[in-house]
Amino acid sequence: MKRASLPVVLLAILSGCASADTAPPPVAGGPISTMPLGTYTCEMAGDAGGLVGRPLPEYEFRIVNASSYKAGGIRGSYLLTGRYLTMTGGKLRGLKLHRLEDTFLRKVEADGSDGEMRCVRSSRR
Repeated sequence: MKRASLPVVLLAILSGCASADTAPPPVAGGPISTMPLGTYTCEMAGDAGGLVGRPLPEYEFRIVNASSYKAGGIRGSYLLTGRYLTMTGGKLRGLKLHRLEDTFLRKVEADGSDGEMRCVRSSRR
C-alpha cells in the first residue's frame, strides 16, 4: 500500500478533496447549534415587595425553525455559537444573549457581562 506524501494530503484538504473523515474547521465562539422551538418571554427581576418579574414584551420572541425567530410579527434570523445567541436579523437584530440553560438566557451587556434581563421559554409554540 502506498502512502501519500504530506504536501499531497495538505493540497487535498485545502482544495476540498479531503475524505469524509476530515472534520470541518472549528467556528470562533464554539460549535453552531439551534435553540429549542417555542416562545421566549423576557423580563427584568422584580423585588420582594412587588412582582416577581417586570415583563418586557418588546423583547419577546418565538423560535420558529432551526435559525429563524419572530418578534413583533417580523421574521428574523439568529446564530447560536457555543453558549451565545445573537440575533442577526429582524426586529431584535444585534441583541446578544448568554445561554445559561437550554431555555434560560441572560442579555449580554456591552462590556460582555451578563445583564439583568432574562429570557425563558414560556411555551413550546
